Amino acid sequence: MAHSYAQNILHIVFSTKDRHQLISKELQPRMWSYIAGICKADAIFVHVVGGSDNHVHLLIQLPANWTVAEGINLIKSNSSKWAGNKFAWQQDYAAFSVSASLVPAVVRYIRNQEAHHKRMSFDEELIALLKKHGVEYDPKYVFG
Repeated sequence: MAHSYAQNILHIVFSTKDRHQLISKELQPRMWSYIAGICKADAIFVHVVGGSDNHVHLLIQLPANWTVAEGINLIKSNSSKWAGNKFAWQQDYAAFSVSASLVPAVVRYIRNQEAHHKRMSFDEELIALLKKHGVEYDPKYVFG
């Protein structure tokens, strides 16, 4: 086969280190835009970036030759450098595959994070996402 073809649509979620509220409302638009720029510069298609003061959601499409870990490492390392010395992301992440038919629903979900988090904490949201996608988890690592 002369070419590799893939449609790797991923909903990725990760938080700030120790869930510190480091992404102020004023910083959020610039942070989301910077993350989108990192992706675009490396041929990662961005559907949407959003989140809240302590975590980020991305809906992206990775190129066929990229691993999930490579893409996330690129995003985290570059955005944390941009944000400054006192900023850090947690080491881990959650990544869920998304069917092309569900992209509009996930985009709406990510764009509505502010309203969503009036009803649910990030920890509750993460557990709900893990359960929804059938991902087994150990609470001591989710909340540790």
